[in-house]
Amino acid sequence: MSELPPRTTIKRWLVTTNHKDIGILYLITSLFLIVVGGVLAILFRIQMWESGGIGLLDPTQFNQAVSVHGLVMIFWVISPLGIAFANYVVPLQIGTQDLAFPRLNALSYWFYAFSALLLILSFFQDATWSSGWYMYAPLNVPIYNPAQEMTAGGTAAVLALTLFVMSVTLGSVNFLTTIHRCRAEGMGLWNMPLFTWATLLTVWMMLFAFASLLAALLLLISDRIFLTQYFATNQGSGLLWAHLFWFFGHPEVYIVFFPALGIMLETFQTFTGRRLVGRKWIIIAMVLVAVQSFLVWMHHMFLTTINLEIKTLYMATSIGISLPFDLIVFSLIYTMIKGRVRFTTPFLFNLGALVLFILGGITGVFLGAVVLDYQFRGTYWVVAHFHYVMVAGITALIGGIFYWWPKITGKMYDETLGKLSFVVYFIGFNVLYFPMFLVWETPRRVFEFNTAFTVYHRVATVGALILGASYLIIFYTLGKSLLTGPDAPGNPWTFSRTAEWATTSPPPLENWPNRPSYSSGSLEFVDDTTTTSDGGTVSDGGAVEQADSLESEHADHGSIWPFGIGAGMFVTFLGVSGLTPWVVDFATARGADISETGSPDFIHPVLVLVGIGILGYTLFEYGREQFDAPEMAIAERWPVEGIGTTKLGVWFFIASDVLVFGAVIGAYIFLRLHAGWNEFETVPPSATIGLLNTYILLTSSFTVVLALEMAGRKNERGLLAALGATVLLGLTFLSIKGYEWGQEFAHGIYWFSELQYSIYFVTTGLHAFHVILGLLIAGFMIYRIVTLGAYLEDHRPVEYFGIYWHFVDIVWVVLFPLFYLM
Repeated sequence: MSELPPRTTIKRWLVTTNHKDIGILYLITSLFLIVVGGVLAILFRIQMWESGGIGLLDPTQFNQAVSVHGLVMIFWVISPLGIAFANYVVPLQIGTQDLAFPRLNALSYWFYAFSALLLILSFFQDATWSSGWYMYAPLNVPIYNPAQEMTAGGTAAVLALTLFVMSVTLGSVNFLTTIHRCRAEGMGLWNMPLFTWATLLTVWMMLFAFASLLAALLLLISDRIFLTQYFATNQGSGLLWAHLFWFFGHPEVYIVFFPALGIMLETFQTFTGRRLVGRKWIIIAMVLVAVQSFLVWMHHMFLTTINLEIKTLYMATSIGISLPFDLIVFSLIYTMIKGRVRFTTPFLFNLGALVLFILGGITGVFLGAVVLDYQFRGTYWVVAHFHYVMVAGITALIGGIFYWWPKITGKMYDETLGKLSFVVYFIGFNVLYFPMFLVWETPRRVFEFNTAFTVYHRVATVGALILGASYLIIFYTLGKSLLTGPDAPGNPWTFSRTAEWATTSPPPLENWPNRPSYSSGSLEFVDDTTTTSDGGTVSDGGAVEQADSLESEHADHGSIWPFGIGAGMFVTFLGVSGLTPWVVDFATARGADISETGSPDFIHPVLVLVGIGILGYTLFEYGREQFDAPEMAIAERWPVEGIGTTKLGVWFFIASDVLVFGAVIGAYIFLRLHAGWNEFETVPPSATIGLLNTYILLTSSFTVVLALEMAGRKNERGLLAALGATVLLGLTFLSIKGYEWGQEFAHGIYWFSELQYSIYFVTTGLHAFHVILGLLIAGFMIYRIVTLGAYLEDHRPVEYFGIYWHFVDIVWVVLFPLFYLM
């Protein structure tokens, strides 16, 4: 679909794949969810008007409000608000017409939107999640939970977070590929705008950090639905969850803050009227923070049994990560001193964000010290510090809304109202959170506290109401602008430096009338359609090229199938959330001693079947759809010039999946070492079976290579035979694996029997799931060859499938000795 319906129609927003539309959808959804999270926060702050509560919420409702508030704000608001700007602005800043994979971008949004809907619906499935946003084990699994936690609502919240992580993974792959492969001619990495740099580092962190969280969530889903025992034992389960979660959790702090930091850097340049002091050092500092963010997670675990030497090492890395931020902060301050500041609404919000972040950073150093952390952990000192850092990010993001609002809407807003909203916001925030430092001894997550602290908690509650009022002013200001605001020029800010201000407000569908180029050292637009006498074209460098090599086909901008796939995932996950009672009945019939979790119903299994049906149909049509997303003919692609766009995306996906499997395999090694390596017995009945399956999968890798060779020779029969052989070998592998599992079942060994059996069934089951996905892809490719003679002229899809299949085979080569020989 090359022509999109008008923006005034619902169809436009269901089918669009254009990056600007997707950015607007992210923006609207995240702003709606900030209201949801804010209402929950006001509810539990009012409950804390006096010690013991005022009766507004019962204890379970209070826990649900606190837990879901944390989940919504951390996952569904701050990161997506940054991604909204990344979607809208980054392609404009780097000079491309869209992201590398437009349909994947739309799919990422719909996964996000449907995950939010699933989380909201979890409130109506008896009770939603109530064990904190960090989901600590063993409180996150059935055996240690109160009855209300084991509702379908609690599981639905976990599944919603899983769907959100899938959205993030798709988005990360897309942005990494786009920024590395689709920069305008002459735009090297050092020359990229700082918001684009912040986005690039954010998605690099997302790719690996969220993979760890996805692995943890898959194991948690397995425990909650299939009753495995990863987090239900006294054999290191609590430590395992903490390691998996906080390996994600501390990079997440910088994941949510970096887009806000990028906005701060852009607005400080624009509204001081000068280039940032020490720009390259700022980039180096951000790179150091991104790398170091994966080396500090254990400071969240200082109260565990980890030995003091390790704690001391992580204390040093935790305090050390503040040093690059010191450089950035001083650079921003010195830029203000050297420049001429204009106190506009965007600048005020970003200046306020800097002030809040400085205080949050200073108070965080206390938590990085082992001895002080013993005192502060689990108190309101952590609550205050955490919000001064995280909400500093939200503050800068709101500044970003005001900064790019004229570009997005084509309308200006009332500066007086904008500045009033900042004043109310800044006062409300500090009245809410600063008193928490003064009553730091208050324990977190409860509404019982020392009555001597009552006045401070009441002041904080008043601050929450003031902060809420500031959002009403913000929404009023933006709504008034949208309805009656004056038209915005292309560049309403005098000293803005980036390319999004070089086009109209709002930009046209494909962003530019001509190709942006920086080859001369500054932004210019090259008309590649200017023909020479021999029919070629003259590029800005004077080289003559054929017109069809530069003039790409008209791009498509619409597809309904990403929405359909998102809906299918939503229905499937909604159904899966209520399957636990069925598994409980299955387990108790085989001698398992499991507490009652409710009666099975037929609604949830039916939803699963309907969801799978929707998924199957929409994925099939997604694959069949002819969608044209032309690749930039002239672009900066260092350091990945020799790798095609789709191939690079596949490699990024594989990199994420490597960490998922690494975390799952690491969980096996961790738990086995904790129990004593030799305490675990070999679960499979025979190593011979595993060896046979190893030979089968290695042979299937050979047939995939043969398929690529046949495609290169344009041998259709050979290609069909090789892919068919791959499918048969894969099915043989699964059949042998099914026989092996059947032998275990026949001897009364199930995934819920003991921890070592849980690990075996889940790990090999996850691998089998990847094999099934590969077989489905291969089956679809065979269909395309039979019906269309596909892959003979362009055999790259066969190569991409081969990369995935070889990865799956390599994983099995790792699993075989671990489970069959040790």
